[in-house]
Amino acid sequence: MIVGNLFQQAYTIVDSAIVGHYNGEAALAAVGASSALTTIFICVAIGGGIGASVIISQHFGAKRFARMKSAVYTALLTFLAVSVLLAGVGLLCSEQIMIALKTPPDALEIAVTYLNIYFYGLPFLFLYNILSSLFNALGKSRIPLYFLIFSSLLNVVLDWYFVAVLHRGVPGAAYATFLAQGLSAVLSFGVFLLELRRIPERSNGLFRFGELRAMTRVALPSILQQSTVSIGMMLVQSVVNGFGTQILAGFSAAARIESLCIVPMAAISNALSSYTAQNIGAEKPERVPQGYRAANRMIVLISVLLCVLLELFRTPIIAMFLDAAPSPETCGFCCCCRASKRAVDGCRRGAGDVKMFTIANLVNLAIRVLLSWLCAPLWGVEIVWYAVPVGWLANFVISFAHYRTGKW
Repeated sequence: MIVGNLFQQAYTIVDSAIVGHYNGEAALAAVGASSALTTIFICVAIGGGIGASVIISQHFGAKRFARMKSAVYTALLTFLAVSVLLAGVGLLCSEQIMIALKTPPDALEIAVTYLNIYFYGLPFLFLYNILSSLFNALGKSRIPLYFLIFSSLLNVVLDWYFVAVLHRGVPGAAYATFLAQGLSAVLSFGVFLLELRRIPERSNGLFRFGELRAMTRVALPSILQQSTVSIGMMLVQSVVNGFGTQILAGFSAAARIESLCIVPMAAISNALSSYTAQNIGAEKPERVPQGYRAANRMIVLISVLLCVLLELFRTPIIAMFLDAAPSPETCGFCCCCRASKRAVDGCRRGAGDVKMFTIANLVNLAIRVLLSWLCAPLWGVEIVWYAVPVGWLANFVISFAHYRTGKW
């Protein structure tokens, strides 16, 4: 899952790197201005997929194969409808949203164009992310990885061809992503249907409201948790945008680096959710704390490694996106806090414990937005960077305290 998420991040990282080098600061700022909004839609897809995978994992662990298949079909039909609806709303409101986010005037038109192309491909994006979660729920996590590696490499080739050879600029990068994701989604859907046929028993129906309610109960808080960072970043970005194109371009480059650092944390969290759900479904809850401790051991190792890499190589990393790279400041020392919060959230989400989980993530969002909006106009844009780890720390404290009670 970690490797798969790394390749998934390759889409936006390659878009930004190629656009930044071949089309300059304004183009990179335009892609960055769109990214906070597009990430929210990705989080809806991932969060919804996690919600579906928890219920499907429980059915799979308990060998309730007929109900499992009904839940699978219900999830696919529901998120197809959701993705089409969101794409339509996005196409109608893209320009108004970018204006509301205070996108710099010299980047506005390019950002809207990039965003509109992205919305055309939104159903494919949803389909792929939902299928990835469903494969994971069935213990087939390598299959979506293979398709993701294929589509990521294809995206790199198409990015270079459209932007560097055909000189299509930001729209070229958007079309490259659209084509790569679309082909990957269609192919993975065909393979998933073949895998599903190998499981015994027929489904109880193509759509069941009972399964939808169960998935929604887990999916909505999961979507909120997955979206908290992105919603916060979108609201915070409206503050950053007000400081001009140069600051926005630097912020966009740093956000791409941060998105890479998030990958192992998110993957461990999502894996722990499926692990927890499967063991609860199999009536082996005593294994859940063992899995949580194992996840924390992985997190400590990864966090220390990330911290060292960010502190030693921050300038050349930024230079991948901008030719005239500034001397950046990083939040490398905050990685462990964020990772620990992800692990405990994954455990509680897999158990279906969503109340305090939701509260903790809302506190995180509120801290980041309020500090940025209230303090950045007084003390400068640096306040935005420091608001991030403060929000993570508050989230972790609340989540871990509730986990220690055992009520989850």
